[in-house]
Amino acid sequence: MNSGHRDPDGTSAPLSSIELLTQLVGFNTVSRESNLDLIDYVEAYLARYQVPTWRVSNDQGDKANLIAQIGPDVEGGVVLSGHTDVVPVVGQPWQTDPFTLTEREGRLYGRGSCDMKGFIACALAAVPQWCKQSLKRPIFLAFSYDEEIGCLGAPGLIERLMADCPRPRVAIVGEPTLMAPVVQQKGITTLRTRVEGIEAHSSQVNQGISAIHVAARLINKIEDIMAELKADGCCNSAFNVPHSSLHVGTIQGGTAINIMARHCEFEWEIRHLPEDGFEAVYDRFMRFTEALIKEYQQRLGEAAGDAFSITTTPLVSTVPALEHRDNTHAIALCEQLLGAQDYQAVAYATEAGQFQSAGLDTVICGPGSIAQAHQPDEYIELDQLRQGDRFMARLGDYLSGEALTASGSRQSAP
Repeated sequence: MNSGHRDPDGTSAPLSSIELLTQLVGFNTVSRESNLDLIDYVEAYLARYQVPTWRVSNDQGDKANLIAQIGPDVEGGVVLSGHTDVVPVVGQPWQTDPFTLTEREGRLYGRGSCDMKGFIACALAAVPQWCKQSLKRPIFLAFSYDEEIGCLGAPGLIERLMADCPRPRVAIVGEPTLMAPVVQQKGITTLRTRVEGIEAHSSQVNQGISAIHVAARLINKIEDIMAELKADGCCNSAFNVPHSSLHVGTIQGGTAINIMARHCEFEWEIRHLPEDGFEAVYDRFMRFTEALIKEYQQRLGEAAGDAFSITTTPLVSTVPALEHRDNTHAIALCEQLLGAQDYQAVAYATEAGQFQSAGLDTVICGPGSIAQAHQPDEYIELDQLRQGDRFMARLGDYLSGEALTASGSRQSAP
């Protein structure tokens, strides 16, 4: 990928991160909608500075990832990763239009303002200065789709990035962390379990199998597994929930109160510790499932036949955890840009594990607080946006060979 840059000919001043965030929030990129209008806008903005971009579209062509490169065609660059989709606003009691950025008492309100269009705005606002600097290593912008519904866009983006670009060394995923670097996150797998029972009159419980009753036993086991993990010492004190967590989110089934239910299904998730892995936790559930099937088959004998079944399938591919390993360069970079830090762990899932799985040193670090994400009246503090701006400015200085003082001022590199 070639990356010769020149300043745009336009006379307008570069846009600030607030101005860019205003534009980005104005695009309704709820995951069920297309993100192409936002991608068009970002492409046009980057074109003003002669920054080359590449799209990686989904199969339907209604969504796209975007890759951009600022700086030379050499290995060892830094990827700034952000997702363009946001969660829904329907049913939430917003005080203002969620797709109009509104400033109030030092906060910028709008859907995606902190999760995570604020980070994207800070990166884009730094592009004009980066293009003027003589970067020794490239900066890659990697903006994805459908992160909120399973990190679906990132695998294609990462594959293209690694295949067609000079190999980067570090990935910074800009989820809201109050600009504190995160080096561990849990992985996540979402699943659907279907139970097919045998209908019978509810007064004849010995003649059928209630799918709801079976599902209830499975759900109880899901909760029991967490107690088992704690008892077995499968814990990591870096996380505020120190064990892998399991949670059932939806359930439906049954026909009438006086009919033993033929069908029941529930959707659930496993958020696994990096050291546990998904399979180790899931195997506990499957062993119980197999024992349950045998129990009911023995109870009804041939009457059960093939009519009774329990089937569990993943809804999307497992989003890998971020492990506290192989990130020496990412930590060193964070220390250069942010100073000494206490490195954190988070329970929510991000695309960081996907970048790490591709061989990049990876951390999560971005402006805003996860406490405001997905909430009505989502906001980012103005001071957090300013900290994001400073981070981007220092990144450009560092990659162009400027040594950084503790206060953030520049001095000539040795």
